[in-house]
Amino acid sequence: MITEQRRIGTGFTAQSTADDVLAGLDLSRTTALVTGGYSGLGLEITRAFTRAGAHVVVPARRTAAAEEALRGNPRAEVHALDLADLAGVRTFADRFLDTGRTLDVVINNAGIMACPETRVGPGWEAHFAVNHLGHYALVNRLRPALAPSGSRVVSVASSGHFLSDIRWEDIHFRTGYDRWLAYAQSKTANALFATHLDTLGASSGLSAYSVHPGSILTPLQRHIPRDEQRAQGWITPDGTPAPGFKTPAQGAATAVWAATSPLLAGRGGAYCQDCDLAEPATTDDMLVGGVQPWATDPTSASLLWEISGELTGVDLFS
Repeated sequence: MITEQRRIGTGFTAQSTADDVLAGLDLSRTTALVTGGYSGLGLEITRAFTRAGAHVVVPARRTAAAEEALRGNPRAEVHALDLADLAGVRTFADRFLDTGRTLDVVINNAGIMACPETRVGPGWEAHFAVNHLGHYALVNRLRPALAPSGSRVVSVASSGHFLSDIRWEDIHFRTGYDRWLAYAQSKTANALFATHLDTLGASSGLSAYSVHPGSILTPLQRHIPRDEQRAQGWITPDGTPAPGFKTPAQGAATAVWAATSPLLAGRGGAYCQDCDLAEPATTDDMLVGGVQPWATDPTSASLLWEISGELTGVDLFS
């Protein structure tokens, strides 16, 4: 069943924080995995979950930085993982499975944005490889650990998907690289991943969602010079975030809400924004947001899943 993209009235707003969303919830029996859960939005997600009592597994490419960021947080544990390395993804997943633990929540948060042309693995474009294929392989490898009583997988997408559907004839930008289109394609892929994962996981109680966290300034923008950020209207002349931008705590709220809200029961596969379901996009204004039709198209989602399985050599859901 395809979830209709319309707001349902949750009582939260764009200004709500991750702590607001989790207020009154006891997550002491919840184990969550948050990729990149030591920086930017991921760090805010990890902190909010642990304050609510959850135990959080944080796979990290920079383990020393992760351990420093999470120092003094006994509910968070750091493990090495580079999403660009599929052999490393398998090693991480196998080691986690060997512990016999289950995962109630997986948040695919880590990612790269508008970076210089980079090739990983067998020549894959890095945004697609890291933001999508690495998470695709990780969730597949971890399938045996997903809680049999029902688990949620949240894929952090972006209104950046407005700029590009999947480039079916040239996914890896063999015929010319554009850093913004590469990022945009990967964010469309994140949304489509959740759409099809929810379809495949429904019979086992798994639900999947994608989220647009909003416009936030975090280390994700490290490849974008300050002058370009000013030209884009992201920051004011004095260097502060422009009106309409969220704080990291506000930006983390929608992912946390999608991972925990009972209001999403029966609404799997949805694209979420501002702690609610997003409406279909009516403008090209990414600050307004919404969701473009290509980001939740079930036929595209199925095709992308098939391609991803062929590229990574793993498909434990179909």
